[in-house]
Order: sequence, then C-alpha cells, then structure tokens
Amino acid sequence: MELNRLSHQEKINLRVGLQQKYNDFKARYLSLDMTRGKPCAEQLDLSLEMLTCVNKDYFKAEDGTDCRNYGGLDGIAEAKALFSEFMEVTTKEIIIGGNSSLNMMYDMILRAMVKGVAPDSSPWGRQPAVTFLCPSPGYDRHFFICENLGIKMIPIDMDDHGPDMNQIEALVAKDESIKGIWCVPKYSNPTGCVYSDDTVERLANMPTAAKDFRIFWDNAYAYHHLTDEYLPVKNLLSACKKANNAERALMFGSTSKITFAGAGVGMLAASTANIAFIKKLMSFQSIGPDKLNQLRHVRFFKNMEGIRVHMQKHAKILKPRFDTVQHILEQDLAGLDVATWSRPKGGYFISLDTPNGCAKKIVDMAADAGVKLTPAGNTFPYNHDPRDCNIRIAPSFTPLDDIRPAMELVAICIKLAALDGC
Repeated sequence: MELNRLSHQEKINLRVGLQQKYNDFKARYLSLDMTRGKPCAEQLDLSLEMLTCVNKDYFKAEDGTDCRNYGGLDGIAEAKALFSEFMEVTTKEIIIGGNSSLNMMYDMILRAMVKGVAPDSSPWGRQPAVTFLCPSPGYDRHFFICENLGIKMIPIDMDDHGPDMNQIEALVAKDESIKGIWCVPKYSNPTGCVYSDDTVERLANMPTAAKDFRIFWDNAYAYHHLTDEYLPVKNLLSACKKANNAERALMFGSTSKITFAGAGVGMLAASTANIAFIKKLMSFQSIGPDKLNQLRHVRFFKNMEGIRVHMQKHAKILKPRFDTVQHILEQDLAGLDVATWSRPKGGYFISLDTPNGCAKKIVDMAADAGVKLTPAGNTFPYNHDPRDCNIRIAPSFTPLDDIRPAMELVAICIKLAALDGC
C-alpha cells in the first residue's frame, strides 16, 4: 500500500518500527562502501595472468619493438589492431594511451582550451565563454573536469533512449559558446540507459552554431553486459562521417573495468584528421605510453573473442550483486510510491530516485548507520540535483553477502525520510 494512503496512526506505528530497525543497524557498526563503481577483488583476479604473460624473455612487440624503451606515441601495432576492433574503427583512427581514458578526456579538453580542436580553430580558452551540455544524472568526473577548467555546464534531461534531443538541438543551434557534450552511450552512468539509433543519428546530424562542437563519447561500458542480451549502439564516428561531420566525434574507451582498474589501457578513436592533429600536440607531451602494459593486454586477450569470454566471467560475478539490489528494492519498496529505480542490463550502476528533497537526508542517514553511498547531487553538474532525489547505487565493490543488509538499510532510510516528509 502507498505510504500516503496510511492513516495517521498507521504512519506513527510504522515509523516507530522502522526507527527501531534503523537503530538496530546502527548497533551493528557496519562499515560498507558503495560510493564508487570499483571492480571487486574477484574481478581483478580474473586478469592475474597479465602479470606473467610479459616477462624477461617476452617483452618485444610483433614487429620487434623493444617495449621497454621509448617511442610508439600512439601505441604498438598489435594493440591498435585489437582495440580498433574494440572501438569499431580502423587502425588509422585510434590512439592507444596509458592506463586512463579519463586522463585522455581531460587532456583533450585542456588541449582544446589552449590550442583549439583543429589547426584552423581558435583555442577555447580565448573565447568569451565555453559551455558543455551534461546529460543528467550523469558521470560526476565528467562534470568535475568542466568545473575545474571553468567550463559552464547545462544539465540535459535523460530518458531510456538517451539525452533529450529536442532540448539539445534547440540549444546547440543558437549558442556558439556550446562546444561539447558528454555522453556515456551504453549502460549510461548511472541510469543504465542505452542510446537509441535515432539519438546517435540526431547527435551526428544536428546543426550547431559552434563550428568546433565536439561530442565526448565515453563508451566506458561497451562490453559490460549483465545478461545474454547484448544491446548494440550505433557507431557515432560512422554516423558523423555520413553526416559530413566526421571531426565532431571523439570516442573514448578503456579496459580499466575489464582488467586492472589502475593498470588498464585507455584509447581515443576519431577521424584521421583529428588523430593527426592530436598526435602532433601529444608529441610535445610524451615520448610514448606504457607499451609493456599494452603488450600484456594483447598477449592476455589475443583477440576480441578473448575479451568477450573474459567479460562473461565478469558478468557472473556482478550479476548476483545487481540481482540482490533489485530484489531488496522490489521487496521493500515496490508499491509504496516512495522510490523508482533503473533495471540496467549492463554497466556498473543502478539509478535510484527518491521523493523530491530527500536524497541528501537518505545518504546521510545511511552513512550514520555504516553504509556510504555516492554523495547526493554528484550525478549532476556543480553537485546540484535540482530535485534532490537521485542516488547512485554502486554494487560492484561490496562483498555479495553485505549487499543485502546494505540495501535493507537504504530501504529503511527511504521509508523513514518519506514518512517524515524529508
């Protein structure tokens, strides 16, 4: 029964019972961290062979390059071959970098601020204003980059098909200061939505007032399926080429949640013109990435089938955690009209919406009882959720046996906050 349909006395009785359960949780002195989408130890163990597949007798690339030495600005050939297939581009349209795609995104924006995004474009930092569109709820670290560099952010509503394209098209058509948009197109962080073909086509084709507009396409969860249903996303670069906007697409990928989170491989895919311009600027920044790590990845996976099989192993570890979250939310909150939540088929997060004005209170209550969640507001630009309702649930790192009590506590906090009117 919906909570607002209970009588006054029924609400009082329910609140007393929930408060006792909450106090019982506090007495257990839990210390659980669900703040970030980190791989758990079981997932990291899947890649232990990487620590031995390159050794003192096996450190050269296929062309004889000594991977211990300088060079190879855009990656070794076999890494480019494997990960160009991973990114669905050609080997001429990819740069294989260091361990972090987030670092590559930051570098890309910083270069744009100082040097522009093309040989004939003005540096963003010399223009009167720079604005980014930010589908929200979204990835907090994208927003932190913009805030750190003084880039204005405009939140964009999300639905099951991706960002609100009507809103986006209206904004970019008239505002020359809008230089880019952040996109997590598959199993989006945190909603888990998958961009539709129509969304991709409209992003590729839409007229923009800024000639140097760029789509920062963070396809972090391209192969992070939780089910046997592999949901495809239309290739953005191909769509942009067809629309005569080839330079619009900047696509990023990573193995950080596939192999070792702190020692993965980041990559950037783009048009050949973009790649040439970026490589020229990179030549002043680096003499080359960690080629031994790239070699480890190629030797470990061998091919795309190796990556797919590996990700099936990840799914077997992650799915029970996601299923447990879904079970508790359904069991404890369904029908009460106090929360809605996503049911993703992949990725690392579940997006939970509480009554308006309640998210911060719920996160604080959970923390006081020993369960840390992503700070309320982090999924929006400037850490400001205008409705104060969204909470990102990250079940990957928490031990499976601890997810049930953690989510039972979260459900209690939600019901208490709803009864108190937040």
